[in-house]
Amino acid sequence: MKLTGSQIFVEVLVEQGVDTLFGYPGGAVLNLYDELYKNSDRIRHVLTAHEQGASHAADGYARATGRTGVVLATSGPGATNLVTGIATAYMDSVPMVAFTGNVATTLLGKDSFQEAYIEGITMPITKHNYTVRRVEDLADTMRAAFRIAQSGRKGPVLVDIPKDITAASCEFTPKAPELIRTVTRYNEEDVKKAAQMINESERPIVYFGGGVRSAAGCQPLRDLLEKTGMPATYTLMAAGVLSYGEPHNLGLLGMHGCYAANKAIDEADLVIAVGTRFSDRVALNPDSFAKRAKIIQIDIDPSELGKNVDVDLSLTGDASYILQAILPYVEKTEHKLWMEQIRGWQKDDYKPVDSDTELKPHQIIDEICNQAGPEAVYVTDVGQHQMWAAQYLHHTKSRGFLTSGGLGTMGFGYGAAIGAQMALGRDARVIMLTGDGSFHMNLNEVCTAVSYDLPIITVIFNNQVLGMVRQWQTTFYEKRYSDTDPHRKTDFVKLAEGFGAKGYRAATPAEFKAAFADAMKQKGPSWIDCRIGKDEKVLPMIPGGGTVNDIIME
Repeated sequence: MKLTGSQIFVEVLVEQGVDTLFGYPGGAVLNLYDELYKNSDRIRHVLTAHEQGASHAADGYARATGRTGVVLATSGPGATNLVTGIATAYMDSVPMVAFTGNVATTLLGKDSFQEAYIEGITMPITKHNYTVRRVEDLADTMRAAFRIAQSGRKGPVLVDIPKDITAASCEFTPKAPELIRTVTRYNEEDVKKAAQMINESERPIVYFGGGVRSAAGCQPLRDLLEKTGMPATYTLMAAGVLSYGEPHNLGLLGMHGCYAANKAIDEADLVIAVGTRFSDRVALNPDSFAKRAKIIQIDIDPSELGKNVDVDLSLTGDASYILQAILPYVEKTEHKLWMEQIRGWQKDDYKPVDSDTELKPHQIIDEICNQAGPEAVYVTDVGQHQMWAAQYLHHTKSRGFLTSGGLGTMGFGYGAAIGAQMALGRDARVIMLTGDGSFHMNLNEVCTAVSYDLPIITVIFNNQVLGMVRQWQTTFYEKRYSDTDPHRKTDFVKLAEGFGAKGYRAATPAEFKAAFADAMKQKGPSWIDCRIGKDEKVLPMIPGGGTVNDIIME
């Protein structure tokens, strides 16, 4: 059948199983939006306040479900407003397809109104990107984008569509979605070698990252831990893969990780690194990281193997399949002496002090978990609150903690929460944790949550300063607080009401408990302004370039 480019656009989206996309209209995408209007019963379009919010919403949709998030923006500033969101998805290996409009092909390269070379701009932050110059190429280009986003190490793909391509016509042939093939192959000899190293070790530990969440399944990791009795520690991107309170779970590793987890890595004789890249927030001093241990690294991306830390054995492939292959070769054991030693270190883990009169971050998070329950999805912005959330949330779901880990994008949270809520439905409980600094960056997206009646509860850790940077200034810059106290007068309760949301303020644990309980009853979005001390710190903390011996506990 003969269709226009805009009709092809919609047909391929439906063909690829897309039911929701996030975006903002403009001149270069008018034809696409006209076709979306005609097909609103097939595809739901979510209008955000800003294209960056739309890109974070597509990201949150993908993180919450594992499906590909889709975002649409117009040319020029519309396209460039997606850049931070695309880079955020790229750094955290999130499957996303970003569609942008552009000026007509005859006007490309002529500094036309609202023209930007978005293909070139996004080249370093996408798995692949395209500019469609023939309507005959549009369908297969879109199909390739969805395949690339989900295959191998997942990530964002951009497709730029000039306006004349959306109006031109050609023959269209429907196709079934291509089966996404994961990397099921692996080297059998390396698998046996890994199992032998595990069997021979006395102090093994698994250190896993977001690649486990992206793999074919998390169960093989749990099975390996159960059979071998090994402890495990995780990066920020893998919070929730192991449930809170599981006996093998030592907690977060790295700069703000548990003392016991960092000490166990330091004392281990074997580290099995799964789906993680030894980032500078974990391997703070690469030369000293796990210096007593042999290291096995398992990753789907061969470019990550041995990139940041030298390893003794590397295996390329989907972590789930490789762990399943290792499992029959490992011996069942308990490592009692090793676990007893670790339990001793856990007694020295940092333990925050409760208060009945002041709001303390860990108590806020405990109360949230008590009321929201284990099925809630937690989304964060970036800063101190993000680390407190990683440390204290009762993580129980592999896709229940959505945060910007690699790029560390302040302002990520509200858009991502909208994406998660739209993906999971209004009956799902989505909690957004933010700081007053991060929240000021993209709080405009509350108008989106109001428009769509999304019951997102936002908890604002309001210390009235830029807390994480200020903490570094306190510790390393002799308390020279350069531009970390913005002296803002924002009244979050009045601002929420101005947007049409419900606002609360809490200064004590009792006030927060009551406010959160009432927020849980609301049908639309709500904010709780939690006043915490500006000198609250994220502890423990290992300085950059340091080791567990340099850990700061007070």
